Amino acid sequence: MACGLVASNLNLKPGECLRVRGEVPPDAKSFVLNMGKDGNNLCLHFNPRFDAHGDTNTIVCNSKDGGAWGAEQRESVFPFQPGSVVEVCISFDQADLTIQLPGGYDFKFPNRLNLEAINYLAADGDFKIKCVAFE
Repeated sequence: MACGLVASNLNLKPGECLRVRGEVPPDAKSFVLNMGKDGNNLCLHFNPRFDAHGDTNTIVCNSKDGGAWGAEQRESVFPFQPGSVVEVCISFDQADLTIQLPGGYDFKFPNRLNLEAINYLAADGDFKIKCVAFE
């Protein structure tokens, strides 16, 4: 995957929402949104897979602590379509991250790193970011 957008010094606090909107190309295989302290300390690796790594229409989430990956969590709800514009909103508190998906779906992923602020965002793969907003 080519390297996409990387942002640092975000200072996203608990209760605030990071809203990301972007285009998914018609031939999309997967894309990634990574959030956390830095590239080796991710409280959320959000990876919708259209057809990648043996998964089809599956969202795979994980965390990375000091460069070591945690246990994967898979979500069966997959409201993404190739060739469309999608928006996700990610917020967090001390216990969990809440990921709001298109179509009114949401799910939680544990805040395994117990971060008090999210300073890092990286996007990669088949996803062209159009807008990033903080709410």
